[in-house]
Amino acid sequence: MKLQGNIVDIQNKRIFKGEITVKHDRIVSIKEKYHDVETYILPGFIDAHIHIESSMLVPSEFAKIAVKHGTVATVSDPHEIANVCGLEGVHFMIESGKQVPLKFNFGAPSCVPATTFESAGATINSNDVKELLQNPNIKYLTEMMNYPGVIFDDDEVLKKLHWAKHFNKPIDGHAPGLVGDNLTKYISAGISTDHECFTYDEALEKLQKGMKVLIREGSAAKNFEALISLLPKYYERLMFCSDDKHPDDLMLSHINNLCARAVSKGIDIFKILQVACINPVEHYNLDVGLLKEGDFADFIVVEDLVNFKTIQTFINGKLVYDKGLTFIQTELVKPINNFKCKTKQVSDFRIESETKQIRVIEALEGQLVTNEIIANSNIDNGNIVSNIDEDILKMTVVNRYHSNDNEDKPAIAFIKNFGLKEGAIASSVGHDSHNIIAVGVSDEAICKAVNLIIENKGGICAVSNSEEKILPLPVAGIMSDRSAEEVAETYQKLDVMTKELGSKLNAPYMTLSFMALLVIPSLKLSDKGLFNGTDFKFTSLEVN
Repeated sequence: MKLQGNIVDIQNKRIFKGEITVKHDRIVSIKEKYHDVETYILPGFIDAHIHIESSMLVPSEFAKIAVKHGTVATVSDPHEIANVCGLEGVHFMIESGKQVPLKFNFGAPSCVPATTFESAGATINSNDVKELLQNPNIKYLTEMMNYPGVIFDDDEVLKKLHWAKHFNKPIDGHAPGLVGDNLTKYISAGISTDHECFTYDEALEKLQKGMKVLIREGSAAKNFEALISLLPKYYERLMFCSDDKHPDDLMLSHINNLCARAVSKGIDIFKILQVACINPVEHYNLDVGLLKEGDFADFIVVEDLVNFKTIQTFINGKLVYDKGLTFIQTELVKPINNFKCKTKQVSDFRIESETKQIRVIEALEGQLVTNEIIANSNIDNGNIVSNIDEDILKMTVVNRYHSNDNEDKPAIAFIKNFGLKEGAIASSVGHDSHNIIAVGVSDEAICKAVNLIIENKGGICAVSNSEEKILPLPVAGIMSDRSAEEVAETYQKLDVMTKELGSKLNAPYMTLSFMALLVIPSLKLSDKGLFNGTDFKFTSLEVN
């Protein structure tokens, strides 16, 4: 196969009219050759950190959409399904990814469960991590969220880090807000990246101390604007990532969008593409071609270097996407799951108290972090209930791994900024343990939404006074067994319904899913109760 275009040589910082010759899966020659083809050929885009599960698609279905945007590979953390199904979940993701040409590069989950303060469905210990890291399909140790364990020399944490070093595989970090001496010790343990920086100064300190920083722009956490001004100087130490990408967003764009936004800020095109295409391959030692002779024939053809609209995507020399058509064929998977809890009663969501003030989680648009605020309680017949006028709504986390009612009492908190005026929304996508999480205007609506999730053994849903909608997620309660198009369409309908119920958030389901993410401060809710992530301790709902 021969292909002509304006070839973008990123590392030598030049663009020339040329011809690429591909034989089997390799580039055998790249020659300068005059032609009148105005399209551009460049290495494919790589998402340097993503949880495929958050797209609600199995890897094979994710691939069909990603290649439309010029993505040829991902660095994928199977942490979410591992928290539900353990090692079986990790192997499920690997096998699903092998069905398709897109180059998924999975890691060994480092924090399953993510904390001891939440009930998860499985445990992956240091011996399991050793077993995974010996597998050539496992490229790295995934984000070490237990940064206190690193700082205070937790034996099990250190063993996991040891095995990654033993097998010479990179270690990903996860340390939002960590600075100073504690950051120095975290880095000295061998942790090389962080995708959780949400301020310029935090990212700058991490870069100056030797870390590589991933500029994240996902469906909920959006740090591009805060960090992009670092790129002109630190382009050799930056990568782009999504972290979590919901299906409707994935249908629209992927890493290509971050490149376009960076170009619009006047940043040098070669620096942008080094971040998007080159750095992940070199850092993680990926088997992905970089548009050189002898490399795997992984490259894309785009209309221009402004919007990066993909015309064609090639992986291992095969045309997998061409002018709107994806040539990836998949078979729908047989679901695996771990879902045991029983349906609930309205009375399960009562919180009997006469306290005058309560602690409230303040959800922040585009952030995983939250604030803690104090609000007046709204009491009805001895039960603290939602206050619609003040946008302070009742929230619950229900343990989905226990069938014993005594062990399965819903945890209750209150949250601000969801804006619902009617009904409730619920999801079994609840990072990191993926228990059921719901928020609503009344106990009755919350109970209805939670039971809809339980009856389907996983999903996301919205309920109103007259209607209910659900996207079933039978694969571990976090992914669909349907096509990407079906999932995106249903998700979009749910998003519309949620906003009709009054939600003010841009991505209400993604935001909801992170309100139980205990490794991100400040105030969150686990199935064991209200949790202060900053101080690593539980707090009571009541102020007095």
